[in-house]
Amino acid sequence: MQTYSYFPGCTLKNKAKKLDEYARASAKVLGFELKEIPDWQCCGGVYPLAKDKIATRLSSVRALNYAKEQGEDLVTLCSACHNVIKQVNLDMASDENIATKANNYLGLENAYSGEVNVIHYLEVLRDKIGFDAIKEKVVKPLNKKIGAFYGCLLLRPSKSMQFDNAENPKIMEDFIKALGGTPVIYAQRNECCGGYLTLEDKEFSSKRANSVIDNAKACGAELLITACPLCEYNIKKVQEYSTEKLPITYFTELLAEALGIKE
Repeated sequence: MQTYSYFPGCTLKNKAKKLDEYARASAKVLGFELKEIPDWQCCGGVYPLAKDKIATRLSSVRALNYAKEQGEDLVTLCSACHNVIKQVNLDMASDENIATKANNYLGLENAYSGEVNVIHYLEVLRDKIGFDAIKEKVVKPLNKKIGAFYGCLLLRPSKSMQFDNAENPKIMEDFIKALGGTPVIYAQRNECCGGYLTLEDKEFSSKRANSVIDNAKACGAELLITACPLCEYNIKKVQEYSTEKLPITYFTELLAEALGIKE
């Protein structure tokens, strides 16, 4: 069975447990295993743009170096964790100043220089397992019109993330097709939901989330899926008192449902 070093991140241990638990359970059915990195620390949730900020990069470097020592790719699930760790990995490979300072601080026996391949769980499904192989494992086709909500962090900055086409992504739509669902293409699927502004500017945050919801509904979506705990929270929260809610759930929960292993 193929194994991957796995960085779950903080939210997947509390508010987003279903994102984590269904991913692990589905992995076993699909023939791979997520090995949680021991003693991991919070990635910080936001990539530090300041080049002289080293401390906030160290958690990511520790996780990356552990995966290097195991000789494994590093898999992430949370969109924010993936964004931070992948960009820090690029820093370690391309910015000598950051790499030198981080390695000196951590006192690693062998310096880390960005050797590890950082991949998202969806990329494992697409590139390692294959959507055709997943389709063969489906026992409960979804038969729903489903909108993928990418949000900001999986796709951008596109040069660093290299996850999919930032303007016209299709990985989650192909995922939906493999599970027997009908993907709904809508304009707001790769825009910001306003989640990071929830505390700073609730009105604007709500406006952004409602734009996503209204657009998805207008295009016929019966359900939204996401890989981002903050997007899931914000879109649910803004509909708290709505009588016509558009459900949003984690893509791993949908995967487990189609594979027949959801509780």
